[in-house]
Amino acid sequence: MRGRAGGLVRIGEPGDAGDTGQATAGRASVNTVEEDSARRTLLTLAVRDYGDGDTEFTAGIDEQLSVVADWWCAPGAPEPFTHVPAPELRERYDVERFLHESEVREMRGRALVVFITGHGQLGASRTHFLQLPRTEPRRQLATAIRTSEIVAAALDSRAEHVLVVINTCYAAGIAEELEKLHQEILPSRRTGGSLDVVATCAHDQLVQVRQFPSVLRRVLERLRTTAQITTPWLSVAHLMTEFESELGTDTERRKHRLKRVLDGGGQTALTPCLPNPGYRPLRELVGPARRQVATPADEVDHWLDRASGRPQETDPGWYFSGREALGRAITAFLGRPRGVLLLTGTAGSGKSAVLARAVTLSDPLFRDDPRYGRALRSAAPETVPPEGSVTAAVLARHRTVSDVLGDLLRALELPPRPAGPTDDPVELRRAQLLAHLDEPGDPVTLVLDGLDESVEPFRVVRDVLAPLTAHCGAAPALPGQRRAERQRSLRLLIGVRSSRPRADHAAPPGPAGREAGLLGALREVFPTASVLRTDETDSESDIADYVQALVGAETSGGDSTRQAAETVAKRVWPSFLDARLAGEQLHHASDPDALAGNPDWLDLLQAGTIGLLRRDLALVEDEGLPAEVALALLRAAAFALGAGIPWSDVWPAVAGALLGRPVEESDRMIENLLKSRLAGYLAHDDEDDRLVYRPAHEALAELLRDPRQDLLAGVGGDAV
Repeated sequence: MRGRAGGLVRIGEPGDAGDTGQATAGRASVNTVEEDSARRTLLTLAVRDYGDGDTEFTAGIDEQLSVVADWWCAPGAPEPFTHVPAPELRERYDVERFLHESEVREMRGRALVVFITGHGQLGASRTHFLQLPRTEPRRQLATAIRTSEIVAAALDSRAEHVLVVINTCYAAGIAEELEKLHQEILPSRRTGGSLDVVATCAHDQLVQVRQFPSVLRRVLERLRTTAQITTPWLSVAHLMTEFESELGTDTERRKHRLKRVLDGGGQTALTPCLPNPGYRPLRELVGPARRQVATPADEVDHWLDRASGRPQETDPGWYFSGREALGRAITAFLGRPRGVLLLTGTAGSGKSAVLARAVTLSDPLFRDDPRYGRALRSAAPETVPPEGSVTAAVLARHRTVSDVLGDLLRALELPPRPAGPTDDPVELRRAQLLAHLDEPGDPVTLVLDGLDESVEPFRVVRDVLAPLTAHCGAAPALPGQRRAERQRSLRLLIGVRSSRPRADHAAPPGPAGREAGLLGALREVFPTASVLRTDETDSESDIADYVQALVGAETSGGDSTRQAAETVAKRVWPSFLDARLAGEQLHHASDPDALAGNPDWLDLLQAGTIGLLRRDLALVEDEGLPAEVALALLRAAAFALGAGIPWSDVWPAVAGALLGRPVEESDRMIENLLKSRLAGYLAHDDEDDRLVYRPAHEALAELLRDPRQDLLAGVGGDAV
């Protein structure tokens, strides 16, 4: 009988009649593979003491092992690594025995990480050796161990993904050996997983035993704080980027850059060998098809927290009870078989919030969440859309026509067909969308928000929305458009900014007439569309309710709070953006009634967003965040393309360029900003695996980008 070797199941003797040893072994092998497939292992081979009395070296090695264990085996990690440390390594046999007893060559699992540290030496043949206390300098082949033997044992193991980190003198000198050895590994293994080797020293560098752990510790802290990478796993490129960012531009420190000796996974591929210590799973309220437009979880929770201190337990808070008239109208529309509804209004009048509420409340995942059940049931039924009534919701902000079509297809669970060299992606994706709508099936509701913020909004109207007219019944079918009896019916709900008509001229219910801009273009395409405005005169009462909810009954007396809310509403109408900023200032004021009655503060309200922002900049100045720095950080976020600006090195660099000088203690300044009253001016998102920040509203972003606005005027004086 052969015994178990390196994780292979032993082959037993033939069993009883009807069962063979091979069959038993086969079942055991399957079980073992299943049990080991998710294993994550960290092996550390460290030569701590060379017997030369160098206690500084030993302390440095111990520090290295500490930070490596803290990273890969952190307590409470969702998928921690099992740490297998090598015993004291004195001679070559100790290393060979450890490789055998830990079964490295036959080790299975999802991920294997090997960390090698100690003194290294490049021989006359350019072979890299790990030095041991009993190594004889003139007999490297016999008394040292070739570092490539350790690395090759890991690379050619049975683990799916392997990462080896070599922190020895001349570590990068192993590259030539590994390039040849790598060719001995089966092609299927080389391409099936990721096999990466990283060195901390160049081929001509001595190891700095205390340098590497101190930098790695700071990189670990960066990943936990400022890097804000949103994936549970990192790529090797992530590691190297953050390492270089920590080294900075100092020439001496940059000698210690990481070197990628073997690239087995690609620059951007995430590897299960590199857990992200800063990963915090985002709680999603709704399914992917509606996520772009839905309300973020923290905002819904914010309103429930505010509601929890109110006299009536059944009060669901503003989110569930606000803007009831608009909620009823949208809910009624979502109950129809087909049609078009245009939700419009001036900047900051709450279009996106109204759409987000309808999209969120229609989502089955949200409705099944017990945390929101009581609040949902207490909302007026006629303001709650039917479950599943929104099929897909897409945000057009900063998106091209092709992007919008691609997002719609993915939200409908239709992967966009790849375009060939002669294909027009817009035509290809539009045809795919129309083909889906031509098929028999349930009604489809598409929500498109932020049309005015698209890269090419009029093209979206022409190339995406206009071809849908036959399906939504908004116009007679155009020549060449077929209208099958059983094709899917379509509801379109579109959010778009527009100017407010004069008080004596309400929006006409019929043809668009001479109405200009995007709204006019939409009404020409959809002449029978319903139009809802978020800035009608009756919205002043909604704003008062909103401000009262923001201030909270626990902050001030009920009657005085209502009076203050109505005062604010008169001055900021129709801007819910300004109402939110004013309401938060009242909420945080030591005496909300006094602030609401202060004529100077009321004058700030009359100035709108500019006045409120200037006051908040003055207040953070008093709290230790320089106003010019805070403004530079906000402006940097406003100038960011895409979904926003990442923290890491980008936000400080852009803010410094706008400020005209480097931002001192930039990480601390950003942290202070995100904890200050100015945090309410920002929204966050996820883009390219990073948490990014942008102004909470496009109108605010436009203000911050406007070079004509002196937003620091009067900030140096006493704040109201």
